[in-house]
Amino acid sequence: MNPIISSIIGAAAGIAVGGLAGFLIRKSVAEKKIGSAEEQARHILEDAIKGAESAKKESIIAAKEEIFQLKRETDFDIKERRKEVSRLERRVAQKEETLDAKLDAMEKKEAALAEKHAEADSLKERVKEALEAQMVVLEKTAGLTREDAKAELVAKLDSEMAHETALKIAEYEEKFKDEADTRARDILSLAIQRFAADHVSEVAISVVQIPSDEMKGRIIGREGRNIRTIENLTGVELIIDDTPDVITVSGFDPVRREIARIALEKLVADGRIHPARIEEMVEKARRDVDVAIKQAGEKAVFETGVHGLHPELIKLLGRMKYRTSYGQNALRHSIEVSMLAGVMADEMGIDVTMAKRAGLLHDIGKAVTAEAEGSHIQLGVDIATKYRENKEIIHAIEAHHNDVEPKTTLAFIVQAADAISAARPGARREDVENYIKRLQKLEEVAGSFDGIEKTFAIQAGREVRIMVKPELVDDDKMKILARDIARKIENELEYPGQIKVSVIRENRTVDYAK
Repeated sequence: MNPIISSIIGAAAGIAVGGLAGFLIRKSVAEKKIGSAEEQARHILEDAIKGAESAKKESIIAAKEEIFQLKRETDFDIKERRKEVSRLERRVAQKEETLDAKLDAMEKKEAALAEKHAEADSLKERVKEALEAQMVVLEKTAGLTREDAKAELVAKLDSEMAHETALKIAEYEEKFKDEADTRARDILSLAIQRFAADHVSEVAISVVQIPSDEMKGRIIGREGRNIRTIENLTGVELIIDDTPDVITVSGFDPVRREIARIALEKLVADGRIHPARIEEMVEKARRDVDVAIKQAGEKAVFETGVHGLHPELIKLLGRMKYRTSYGQNALRHSIEVSMLAGVMADEMGIDVTMAKRAGLLHDIGKAVTAEAEGSHIQLGVDIATKYRENKEIIHAIEAHHNDVEPKTTLAFIVQAADAISAARPGARREDVENYIKRLQKLEEVAGSFDGIEKTFAIQAGREVRIMVKPELVDDDKMKILARDIARKIENELEYPGQIKVSVIRENRTVDYAK
């Protein structure tokens, strides 16, 4: 055999034997390790089982202890609750016993009260019988029946109440007079003394002087065309009669009447009288009157010192120059009320400017009464509202004739100033027929009460004197009667200023010496 091959084979055999020996050694070592690991794992498992059993036992023991503790606490709570229930049951039993005792006592009291009630009813009947017997005896003794005695008692009480009422009225009158009379007299007298105005008397006609009666024919014109043109353009009526050298312009609208008067005077002065010329002169007269109205309004504002009025309000004030009330010029009256209100406001510590403004505008509605429907008060309120006047001024306009109750000091001041201006002697006039009717109505209202014998309206209706029957009206009832008459006059009559009510009671005894 080849030695090389033999070497190779020997080497291979050596390698194989070495590998097998190594395999066997490694297998032996591995088997030992596996055995050791299995032994270790078995020990670990046994330890784990032992630990689990120990933990289980400990948990069971802890659970048993907790259950025992809970049972002990529960038993204690149950025991305590039973004690509380027992205590409550004892209290309820005690209360029931108490209530039973109280019910027994109440039943006894009710029985006693029933007996007393029966006794009271019996006693009441006996008292009633005794009172009836006494009333019979009293009626026989006094000679009066029960109804007569009641009537006499009521009459006595009425008399006493009337006396007490009269005393109270007198007491309050004296109190208010002491406090108010002197101050009011000073304020009003000062206001009147510090302002005096001339009054322009205007009526519903104007008179135009002409140079001769021949001018009347020319004004009438052929077939009356000139006079018809004048009347149609001006809205007035021309009265041409037998009165020498005079033509009368008649119309209720003072502005139209003034335009017609001025136009006629211009036509008479010019001498050319025909429809075209009439139209021209009427238009010129209308412009002249518009200028005069504006100037009159501006003059009133300047005279009173009231500034900041709307231009339309100034024009309306100027229109009042041609408006009269009972013969008193409306513009002069408004200026006078403004002045009086300012003086009174100054004395009373009120805003003088506001008082003058309210006094000047209080009758502004009279400027449009010829064209618009409604009273001059409502028209004045509408106008003042339209031109955004102060609410206090609007209220003063609304309340100056008591259409609404005055609620501010300014409203009372304007009302008083208006009454002073209207009631001052010579300020106003009225026709005889209306004057007589007013006096008759005053006497009629004053005489409508029981116990009045005669009534007399004196001092141009500014005072009414009432003569009463002394046997029907005593001194105490006089004060109440005077107050009632004054209230009825206030409610039923319209009048400027105030009316004094004087009640007179007189007893006369007459005898003759023979």
